[in-house]
Amino acid sequence: MAQRFSPGHCGRLIVKIGSALLVDADGSIRRDWLATVAADIAAAHGAGQQVVIVSSGAIALGARRLGLPKGGRASLDDAQAAAAVGQIALSQAWAELLGNRGLTAAQILLTLDDLEDRRRYLNAASTLDRLLTLGAVPIINENDSVATAEIRFGDNDRLAARVAQAARAQGVLLLSDVDGLYTANPRRDEQAVRIAEVTRIDARIRAMADGSSASGMGSGGMGSKIEAARIAQTAGAHLAIASGLVPHPIAAFLASGTGTIFVADPVRGARKSWLAGRLTARGTIHVDAGAAAALVRGASLLAAGAVGIDGRFVRGDVIEIAGPDGRFARGLAEYDAADAVRIAGRRSTDHGQILGYAPRSALVHRDQMVLL
Repeated sequence: MAQRFSPGHCGRLIVKIGSALLVDADGSIRRDWLATVAADIAAAHGAGQQVVIVSSGAIALGARRLGLPKGGRASLDDAQAAAAVGQIALSQAWAELLGNRGLTAAQILLTLDDLEDRRRYLNAASTLDRLLTLGAVPIINENDSVATAEIRFGDNDRLAARVAQAARAQGVLLLSDVDGLYTANPRRDEQAVRIAEVTRIDARIRAMADGSSASGMGSGGMGSKIEAARIAQTAGAHLAIASGLVPHPIAAFLASGTGTIFVADPVRGARKSWLAGRLTARGTIHVDAGAAAALVRGASLLAAGAVGIDGRFVRGDVIEIAGPDGRFARGLAEYDAADAVRIAGRRSTDHGQILGYAPRSALVHRDQMVLL
């Protein structure tokens, strides 16, 4: 199964490295270990694979240099200041270690808005594609020095999955201090069993998430990794959770296959893939059971099936669709929220008289909608 991530099967690979792997408890870079990662990347390049690194560690590194408590996470101000200092050290380390292997490192800092806004997303995708075709190794991190709670990914697991989508990668490898998804927390339950492969993320899989970062350095836990897997799957990329606690972790995973692999869904169109991977929405349209069933069968969302409208959105905004059992779809609104409220639950023949203009065919058209 791990061969899905090998150069022969995966032309573009995203590798995410967590803070606990890259930074020691005292806040210094684990250079010897990182040098083995650089060697793995060089070997992948030599075999024709293009690699993007999503690297945590800036806040932890900066906190040490500034003498900040709690690893720089005591406050948003501390985290932003630590990131501004630590990002320099992080990029220098990557540039030096990759340079020793004859590779050129490139730095890209992203916020949530950069990948949620369609135009900026396409710009980021174009930059990534050009760097990779030129043979560079993009090193990506969240722009923590300016990001606030409203515009944060919150963890680099989901950032890695969104980058995979933008880069049109075939695989995502999350290197972590755990070697996969278990039926229970293996640190607390000796009976916990690692799951080798997941084809569908359902309530049972989500219930296995522990929800916390084991090291205390990072911001992600198993919950964020499962959400990252969902995003990667919808983008047509396989995602693996594997241990990074060993030297040459990429090569070790490919050789042993130890980890959990989330198998990719069939590839969707580019716009639908972007919609499925988004982390924010402007509002929600609630629908009845009949409308929900019709949407699952491939229909557009008609106003007659809407039972409630939440949020402030305008035509073209991304909105979510929720049925009696919760959220199940996402799409582009064909109406402003105010007009959607006016026609919700009404037949299409009534729309022109209610609105005073020729109505559109649906609240959300099936060509601009994706099931989650």
